[in-house]
Amino acid sequence: MENTRCFANRFSDYKGALLPGQGAEAAVPVVVASIDKILQTVPIDLSDCDGGLYDGPAGVAYMLYHVSECPLFSEYRDVYLKTAKQIIDMSVRYVDAEPDKNMRAAFLLGGAGIYAVAAMIYKSLGLADFVKPLTKFRNLWEVCAPIHFLECGSDELFVGRAGYLCAALVLKQKLGIEDYVRKGIQHKNLSNEICRATRCGAAHGLSSVLQMLLSYQDMLSGAEKDLVWQSVDFLMNQEQNCNWPAELGAIIERENELVHWCHGAPGKLRAVNAHHPVPVPWFRKPQYLDKCIRSGELVWQKGLLKKGPGICHGVAGSAYVFLLLYRLTGNSKYIYRAQRFAEFLFTEEFKAGSRSVTRIYSLFEGLSGTVCFLVDLLQPDQSEFPLFSVFV
Repeated sequence: MENTRCFANRFSDYKGALLPGQGAEAAVPVVVASIDKILQTVPIDLSDCDGGLYDGPAGVAYMLYHVSECPLFSEYRDVYLKTAKQIIDMSVRYVDAEPDKNMRAAFLLGGAGIYAVAAMIYKSLGLADFVKPLTKFRNLWEVCAPIHFLECGSDELFVGRAGYLCAALVLKQKLGIEDYVRKGIQHKNLSNEICRATRCGAAHGLSSVLQMLLSYQDMLSGAEKDLVWQSVDFLMNQEQNCNWPAELGAIIERENELVHWCHGAPGKLRAVNAHHPVPVPWFRKPQYLDKCIRSGELVWQKGLLKKGPGICHGVAGSAYVFLLLYRLTGNSKYIYRAQRFAEFLFTEEFKAGSRSVTRIYSLFEGLSGTVCFLVDLLQPDQSEFPLFSVFV
């Protein structure tokens, strides 16, 4: 029976050599052409700035910033950063006018992420004004501090406290600014959220909450650290045949399983790899690495997703798993697999059989995330899933 969620992976696996023809000479023009296509579709009106970094124009600004940071695109750096500034300036004006203070504090869907990216772009341009969005970001901790500041779940990644802390990590990584904003966050709130989370996924569930707790564990008490590690064990034990259900206690139907960053194995690999050196002493438990490698095999089999090219539930999001595993293991097999997924994105089979994307320019569902992946494939030793700083 045909799988409705993914294309069949007909590629032969790694046999000791990377693919020819995917170096900078061939890939840079492809990336530049993709960016040109994106910039032709991105909206330029203030009324079209909703969606935050996830699927709004602000995600395009982040993509341009990311490309400008890669030395292979140095000749395009100035124009990409200036374009990014134009887009992020418009996005900042949009979230400044947002009447819902809780949405202003959201990472991927609201103001916190936009302010963080604005600070990064301004700093890259050498503008002293980078302090202004940084100050707006810092002040949002007052919104996040109450334990139940959101009805939908105060500590999830997209709009909750985990997202705010994730943005602070990005600022620490990109700007070298200490994540002093975390001092305004009561980490026991995150610990309490563990007890209430019912979803497993990185987008809205336990996976991303645990990643943030692991990232800030120096701020936790001994008892809280124990709770975090017990919760990591609990999450890992929810595995079913190298994958994880979207909801705790659910049974995965093998013919209809979710193998996405937002729900499924790809997002879990990031949670249990958070902020540990390579080579590993692996989190007290070497079997975690073994479990991640086995999950990577599932992504190789079922990661050519039909939902589009993006990083949330598309082919590029699957391919980022291989770049992560390469950084963790040093095994070139994973670069090869990422190359194969990149190759598939440009096949007629994918173009004809993948779902159309409403906002083709977007970071998480569209081509901007794909561009980030293609750039990171050229620099695998520095590769990292957009806006998630695992190696800080």
